[in-house]
Parts: sequence; C-alpha cells; structure tokens
Amino acid sequence: MVPAEFKKIPNSKSIKLTPQLLRNLMISTLIVSFIVGGVSGILFASWLKVDSNAAKWVQETLFGQSGNSVDEQLMTVSKTLQILEESATIDVVEKSNPAVVSIVVTQDLSELYNLTGPNVSPFDELFDFRFQNPQGRQEVGAGTGFIVSSDGMILTNKHVVADADADYTVLLNDGTQLEASIIDTDPFNDLALIKIEGENFSVLGLGDSDVLKVGQTVIAIGNTLGEYNNSVTRGIISGLSRTVTASGSSGQSETLEDIIQTDAAINFGNSGGPLINLAGQVIGVNTAISREGQLIGFAIPINQAKIIIDSVLQYGRIIRPYLGVRYILINDDVAERNDLDVNYGALIVKGDQAAELAIVPDSPAALAGLNENDIILEVDGQRIDRDHSLAKELQKHIPGDIVTLKVLSQGDEKIIKATLAELEDE
Repeated sequence: MVPAEFKKIPNSKSIKLTPQLLRNLMISTLIVSFIVGGVSGILFASWLKVDSNAAKWVQETLFGQSGNSVDEQLMTVSKTLQILEESATIDVVEKSNPAVVSIVVTQDLSELYNLTGPNVSPFDELFDFRFQNPQGRQEVGAGTGFIVSSDGMILTNKHVVADADADYTVLLNDGTQLEASIIDTDPFNDLALIKIEGENFSVLGLGDSDVLKVGQTVIAIGNTLGEYNNSVTRGIISGLSRTVTASGSSGQSETLEDIIQTDAAINFGNSGGPLINLAGQVIGVNTAISREGQLIGFAIPINQAKIIIDSVLQYGRIIRPYLGVRYILINDDVAERNDLDVNYGALIVKGDQAAELAIVPDSPAALAGLNENDIILEVDGQRIDRDHSLAKELQKHIPGDIVTLKVLSQGDEKIIKATLAELEDE
C-alpha cells in the first residue's frame, strides 16, 4: 500500500518536456521578468526622486557614495585634481628655489665709453651740456643658472657669460652674493659651466629629456627681466625636436637642434634657468624665445647638458667630438625640392656665406673622403632623421672615436669610417 503523502493524483497525466516546450517556457519567464523588473524599477526610481532621504540612503548604503549629485561629485573631483597639481607645483618650487641662482654681469664702462676728443656730440653747439659717459663698474646684463654639484658648479647659457672682460656675481635665493669664475663654455651648444666657492650647496636633480611628452606640465624658474629673481611660470611642453636659429644682442646667431618648445613664459633674464617637471627634475635649460609669437620659448634638453657636466667632471673641461661637415636634415619637403632619392639623412651642403663650407679642410670628414652633396644615411647603424640628427648621434662619442657612416654618394651607397677630432671653441 502506498503511503498517502506519496500517492499519485488520480487521473493525473505526466508532461514530457520537449526542447521546443522548454524554449517557450524560458522565453515566457524572461518576458515576465523584464516586465516586472521594469515596473519595479520605475516605481523605485520615482520613489527615490520624491524621497531625497531614500536616495541618499541608497547612494551611501549600496554604492558607498555621498549624497551629492553627479555634477557636484564631478566638480569635487575636478577641484581635488586642481589642488593636487597646485600642491605639486608649490612643492617643486619650494624644493628647487635654493638651487636656482641669479647671475649678475658687471663691467668697467670707463674704457668702453671713452670716446676720443672732447666734443663728440653733434648737439654740443646747440645745447650747453655734455653727455656724461658711464664711469666705473656697472651692471650690464643678467641671467640665471642652477647648481648641479654640491661644491658650487653651476649650469647656465653660454651667451650669459660670453663676455671675457666682464665679472660675474651669483646671487643665491637667500640673498648671498658670491663671485663666480667660468669653468668652460660649450663650443657646440649654448651652454656653459661656472663655479662659486663653497660646499654643501643645494643641488637640482637632472631628469631624462629623451622621455618627454608633448602636453607634459613644466615649470620655469629664473631671474626675470634681471630684476625679479627666482620668478616662477608654469606651462606645458608645446613641441619636441625643434630646430631654431637663436641670435643675441651681439648679432651672432647659433643653430640649435633637438630643442624643447614650451608655453611657460620665458623672458629676458631667464636664460640659463631650469625647466623642471612635476617630479622636481630639470629636463631643459631655458635658452631662447620667439619674437614673432607669444608664449613660444625654447630650452636645450638636459641630456645634452649632461654630456658637458660629465666631461668637466672627468676631464676638467668641456670636450666635444667634431666631424667637420655642414648639413641640413632631409625630410619629404627637402627631398622633393632637391630631387633626392631618399627622404631621410643629412645632406652635406655649403652655406650662403663664403666661409660656410660644406666640408671643413683637414677635418675628419675631409680626411675620410666625404664630399659636398653626399648624404649621410646612418651613423653606427642608426638612421639619421628628425629624432636622430647627425649632431645628436655624434655627441654620443668622444674625440678619437671611430664612427661608421653609411653614405649615399652620386647614387651609390658606401661605408666610410671617420675618426672624430675635438671641436675647438671659436
């Protein structure tokens, strides 16, 4: 006898679940779930909209969020990010300032303005006075530098300390004044190293300018207008690998390659000052500005400066390798205008002036057999292009190194070996 609780239902009929029937049941279940869920969601959302306390409870309990609106939360995040960036800037400036110095240039103007003859002014007969020529030592220029060794070695621009007859005084951020002597100037770049006597000076750390990105935040510190020492401006890196021709008050010009462009305001007196990233590392040396635009400044990458710092530490002076060619970098435009077979490399050409020779006589290039209109395609296997200029690749070597050049000459490729010499300062 079957127990009552397990007894079959009288006249019951078993149902066989076919695949088609199972599929229909699943679809029906999903449809009902969507309908119920949708209606519930609408009712729940309406409730939250009406009851602000309930909405706040849901945000805080279920999602771990504050009861602020989305817009308010986004505004809070934006303010937080702004405060973090400002704090980073303030921190960098406070840590960097002790190592940034102002450089004051003074000169005895008595002889400079000692014009011959008592009546040198064409206005003497019209006006009863004489122009008073400046006498004695006076300030004639100003610039910036930053300390790179605890014993007082300072990096700056060559054009800041270009006058051999001038005296140079370094003004520390705390107001201390110290006389400076020139260690050496770079014959290849607008860089120089000077020295003040002392020890345990604050030092700026040097970054890696080969890993910079356009849009990166940078800070410039300098002796703006020669009056406002350690002035701070902030901007971004606007461009990389620029080539600029910079000229100074003396009329001399210099072509600088692989230069950093920035919109951080750089003014007279900022020359030689540091361009710093938010990690507090120097990534460039402020050097030039554009007279044709606004907030277009240029800085020499710090990796180029590291070469001369290491040279002075090792040899006591700046040494640079020298090949002896004048060239232009080839790109698509240069290749098209000159009907060249390649769109990369360094085209050896002469300049507009008679003294601007394509190949310097008795130079390593001349001794190796290079000629005008040859194209240097590679240096030691590295292709020459905008990111790897000939000058940049040569600076990886020291005088006496033998470099292997792949050269395109009159349509034929050939391998030439050249022994680099030392570049002498002009």
